[in-house]
Amino acid sequence: MAHRSDATDLLLAWSNGDDSAFDKLVPLVYQELRALARRYMRHERPDHTLQPTALVNEAYVRLMDVNRIQWQNRAHFLAVAAQTMRRILVEFARHRRRQKRGGSAVRVPIDDAMEIAQDKELDLVALSDALSALAAFDPRMSQAVELRFFGGLTVQETADVLKVSPETVMRDWKTAKAWLLRELSRSSRDESAT
Repeated sequence: MAHRSDATDLLLAWSNGDDSAFDKLVPLVYQELRALARRYMRHERPDHTLQPTALVNEAYVRLMDVNRIQWQNRAHFLAVAAQTMRRILVEFARHRRRQKRGGSAVRVPIDDAMEIAQDKELDLVALSDALSALAAFDPRMSQAVELRFFGGLTVQETADVLKVSPETVMRDWKTAKAWLLRELSRSSRDESAT
């Protein structure tokens, strides 16, 4: 537990302008960041040019450049790191799609926890687009998906970050899964029609 409070204290110091706090924070959360990266990379194609360590390093560089965020706690930091990693992978997927001149995009299987498409693969770009559309429709619901699915946070940690009850998180989670399933199914139909 001391590890978590140390991380939170360092995040607060970093938010208040202590740039050295970030350098002290990284060793405390590095293994968790690597676990997030491994989780993402497990769903990528085997010949992906990024490895988990490179993904963590790229996220680290981007997080260093983040304008002052008022960090709430370790879970908030990990959620932002997870979002950053997802954005990096989506950028890679879009770049690869452009390189292939519109060819089929990188396919990634969606995690069982999402339960959106059992035994199917999803296009990471389509998933990102669907999440962006969900954010326009209901930002909190989109954040709940980001935190739970991509950030790997528990229901309670997600509730703490969003400042809502765990019941609200579960309701948002269930509704978001149904919404995303509809959007991804529509995207898949549109893709197969072209």
